[in-house]
Amino acid sequence: MVSTKSLLLAAFTTIAYAAPTKGPCKSLTPTLPSTGGDDLVAPSPTARLKKIALGHGIQNYTCSAPDATPSATGALAVLYDVTTLYPGLSKTALSSNAFNSLPHLLLWDRPVPLNRPSNSSYSADTTAPFPAHDDLKGLADYPSLKYAGHHFFDSTGTPTFDLDASGMRASVLKTGDVSAPKDADKGVLDTGAVAWLRLTDSKKGESKGVNLVYRVLTAGGNSEGCAVAGTGVQSVPYTAFYWFYEE
Repeated sequence: MVSTKSLLLAAFTTIAYAAPTKGPCKSLTPTLPSTGGDDLVAPSPTARLKKIALGHGIQNYTCSAPDATPSATGALAVLYDVTTLYPGLSKTALSSNAFNSLPHLLLWDRPVPLNRPSNSSYSADTTAPFPAHDDLKGLADYPSLKYAGHHFFDSTGTPTFDLDASGMRASVLKTGDVSAPKDADKGVLDTGAVAWLRLTDSKKGESKGVNLVYRVLTAGGNSEGCAVAGTGVQSVPYTAFYWFYEE
C-alpha cells in the first residue's frame, strides 16, 4: 500500500522539478508570504532583508500533568541558506511553488538534524544538540543548501539565531503572531503547524547585523497535548522559513 507520506512527497517533488525562474531580476524586492487572512506587521520600508533560511528542528513543550496545557519551552533547529533560491533573485532561483514547498519536503524527507538520545525519536541531546556543520544535500532535485547557523533559546529563555556562517546573530523577543493557514502541513505527528511569528530585538546587546526575524510557512511543530504526551518534556519536529532583516 502506498503511504500518505509517499503520495505527498511525489506531489511536491513534481512541483520541485518546475523550471527555475530566469534571472537575476535586480529590481525584485522579496515579499513576505501571506497567510491569506490576518498577517504579521510588515517590516519598515527602510528594513534590509539580510537572509532567508530554512529551519529544521524541534519545538519543545513541558506538561506538568496529563490534564495540563502544554507549556512551550523553546526550540532547536539547524538553519540552511535559501536566499538565492527565492524566485527571481538569481539564475538558480526556483519557481514560487517549488520554493514554497521546501518546508514540507524537508520535514518529510529527512530526519531531524540534531544529536538525539538513543531512546528518543525526536528530543535532542541536552549537552550537545547540534551535529557538525554540514550542508543539506540530495533533497529532491534541489541544489545543495548551504549551512547557515543554529536556532536555540539561550540560558535566559531568549530566542536566539546564531548565523555563524555569515557572522550575524539575532537575540529576539516575540512581538506578533498569527495562526498558520488551515491547509498548512500538520507535521509528522499530525498536530498542526506552529504559528507564524514576528520577532524583534531583545535589547540585550547581543544581536549583530540582524534585529528583526519572521517565522513563516511553518510545517508541524504543535504539541500533541498533555493527555497524549503525558507528564514531562515532549519534542515535536517542525520546519519553517526564517526571514532576517536589519532595521
